[in-house]
Amino acid sequence: MAAPFRKKLVPITKLRNVRGVDLPVGLDFVQLVVTGPPGAGKTYYINKIHGWPNEGYLDLTRKGWWKDRSLTYRPREVHLGLPFEGVPQALTVFDTQWLEAKKPLKLQLNRFQIPPDGSRFLQSNWRHRYIFEFLLPKAETIFRQRQERHAEGYFPVDEELTIDIVKRQLAIHEEVVLYMHRVKMQVYVREALDQPPMCIVEENDAGIPRWATAQSPQRPSLRTMDGWKSLILRKDPINWLTVTDQWQKISKEGRVAHDGNPFELRIGKRVLRFYPELPLGVRKQYLRRNWLITDPKNFGSRICGFTRVRPGDTVMIGRSNQEYQNIFNFGRDVAKRHLNITNEKGDIIITPLDQDRDVEIIRITDAGREARVEARRYAAITEIRSIYGGDITLLPPDKALSLLEDVNTLLADEPYRPLNKENRPGGLIELPEEQIPIIVGDLHGQANNLLKILTENRFLDALEAETASLIILGDAVHSEIPGEMDKMESSILIMDIILTIKKRFPANIFYLRGNHDSFADNISKDTVSQGVIMRQQLKKLRGREYVEAMEKFYDSLAYVIKSDTFVACHAGPSHKKVTRTKLINIYKHPKIRRDLVCSRLKRPNYLAGYSKGDVKRFRKGLGLAKGAPFIVGHTPIDPSGSVWRNVADIKGHHIIYSGRPTGPAVFVQLNGQMIPLRYPAEPLIKLIGKIPEKG
Repeated sequence: MAAPFRKKLVPITKLRNVRGVDLPVGLDFVQLVVTGPPGAGKTYYINKIHGWPNEGYLDLTRKGWWKDRSLTYRPREVHLGLPFEGVPQALTVFDTQWLEAKKPLKLQLNRFQIPPDGSRFLQSNWRHRYIFEFLLPKAETIFRQRQERHAEGYFPVDEELTIDIVKRQLAIHEEVVLYMHRVKMQVYVREALDQPPMCIVEENDAGIPRWATAQSPQRPSLRTMDGWKSLILRKDPINWLTVTDQWQKISKEGRVAHDGNPFELRIGKRVLRFYPELPLGVRKQYLRRNWLITDPKNFGSRICGFTRVRPGDTVMIGRSNQEYQNIFNFGRDVAKRHLNITNEKGDIIITPLDQDRDVEIIRITDAGREARVEARRYAAITEIRSIYGGDITLLPPDKALSLLEDVNTLLADEPYRPLNKENRPGGLIELPEEQIPIIVGDLHGQANNLLKILTENRFLDALEAETASLIILGDAVHSEIPGEMDKMESSILIMDIILTIKKRFPANIFYLRGNHDSFADNISKDTVSQGVIMRQQLKKLRGREYVEAMEKFYDSLAYVIKSDTFVACHAGPSHKKVTRTKLINIYKHPKIRRDLVCSRLKRPNYLAGYSKGDVKRFRKGLGLAKGAPFIVGHTPIDPSGSVWRNVADIKGHHIIYSGRPTGPAVFVQLNGQMIPLRYPAEPLIKLIGKIPEKG
């Protein structure tokens, strides 16, 4: 397996032996579903443990696949039908269409159908009904096994086999299991039957999940109320914590009810405050019971770091969690793995992990918090309305043209941009170190996400005070929502907002060029020519002069922004050697220019992509330290997230995507650390429209 994937695997140590195979102690035998690439040994495995004979097939793009008849009898092996870009139907990795594709097909992860998690009343938790074991031997082992079985004449699928095909099939299954883990399905990996099963543990995971290591507790007696609750509701008794205004020690797993009140945890010498999140304008049926974990000393008073625990999330808090360590800067009094926090439908489950380190809890009274939060946010959205000049709607054609021409004039003398040899602003922005960078990934028409960012975390105050800069990494336009990709109203509106705030904060708003910042006919998504359609819409709505001014805007944009401690661009580094001088004179280097807006990470299905060496050379060419944060957008890793840290096992190489309809994410550099912050969606365009005019 590829090194980055292998480094995420941790052996499961609590095992039980079933007919000669070690299985996780927390796995019920009938939960097991075995899958993997051809030749991995699935049939032998199922026969060895006396599972259900015959192969099954699961089309993971079909809604309700989790109710498929092939899963009725378990354990059994299944082949996976997977979604690939440009192919309407699901394919297995041994289908002729997959094998004979001219270019390796790329997984289209957003077409996966995800089973319900049982969070709704009387809803089954289908994610917990099955545990998928991915049998993933090394490519050389699979190749040898398939050659041996082909010699016996039983498998025509092995006739044209090469080691490259095996490696690509293996890489696809690695990508699938990683995605299933990220959407909180129960999965683990095994290289061989004589090897221990392994769980995926990523940077911010709580560790080996409870289902893998915890045996089912003994059911309580039916002579007790807990016993009847367990029988009827199929739920184990809960150890509820009664939180008081006095510190009390938590010695075992306990649960804090979601009652709308904050509380604090003391771990070592540090205190963390837990607040129920209070989003604005979200209908009750869509309200998620998120919790914010904050430092009570500075939360709400200035730009600060925090984390969010959403329903279904489990997070480990301790020095080994790098994201939490960057935000809270724990000392040695906090254990590497101090405690786990789980958000169970809004209730917080606290599990101490270190018997030698205390965890204490206390109730906090903050009666005015809701009014205080609403007042602060209301002031921010009112200010945005004032800056925009009214409701957030498309600007009239004459006002839009005047605004765009004003911004083009500003770009001709944009701050922090060294001049090129033609005495014009070059392709590089050099941000002063004292400026706090707020880095926004691809927005793709999600105007509410941009407004959410502007009205949160004192960002607007910092822009006003010129202590922070908002950096948008291109591709603010062109919706990626199926059914809306040819609709350009959201793209036009979000550019009206960006141009307005650029004019208001010319030295603190920076927009870098992305690949979608063009009217070219090759700018498309799922066969929709978005660049061409955008040009046609703008010409119809605002005239030829506006289209020409927008082309001038695109051509005036910088490509890279850096300080002495970080660098960011839209897509990725160039394969070519890059220097400060070349970036300033970017139009003399078309290959570098194209790479900065179009390159993607090297993968088995995209061998032309950039690698760890390219990132290293890019940093070195700009005089940055090894491991300095390098932030890009363009290539979201999977549909389940917005931020990916240390991607491809490249230290400091982070990807951010801010265009999720569920809410945006940003990177903020605080105390020398790049901290990801995530926000839930809010209908701010509608809320701003309800603010009364000042009479």
